[in-house]
Amino acid sequence: MKKLIYILVFPFLILSCKDIPEQERGIPGPEKVEKKKPKTNIDSIAKHLNEKGYQTFTYKEGDSTYLMQQYYMVFLKKGENRNQDSTEAAKLQKEHLAYLSKMAQEGYASLIGPFGDDGDIRGIAVYNTATQQEADSLAKQDPMVKAGRLKVEVHPWWTAKGGKLD
Repeated sequence: MKKLIYILVFPFLILSCKDIPEQERGIPGPEKVEKKKPKTNIDSIAKHLNEKGYQTFTYKEGDSTYLMQQYYMVFLKKGENRNQDSTEAAKLQKEHLAYLSKMAQEGYASLIGPFGDDGDIRGIAVYNTATQQEADSLAKQDPMVKAGRLKVEVHPWWTAKGGKLD
């Protein structure tokens, strides 16, 4: 019964609000809406990262200033030991995905994914660590790498801090 009342009354409420100015309905007019830009101080972010051992630099392009940070691109490549039976391979895959998920949750890996072909490079992981040695060490702790099914190749990679894929 309550549902029926809502269905019958709700359209009338909306129509009756149509004639009330937006400001009186609690909706600010264009003159009252302030566009809030996030207050980020690039210099303080860079200083904080540099104190932790991260490599950064800034550059200007037009009116924009970008904070660039060095990350580490880890190529996950076919390893020498790929002769596990299907049960063992499935177990390793489950452990591999759990490990990569853990790396993402702990903030060490920023971008992870497999390639869509059957080439030698099976996937990538972008590690957010201060050093290449740390990225290499974390990547080598992956169960697939430990088992020899995958091997890693690590390269420094620069991108704008806060960049995103669309």
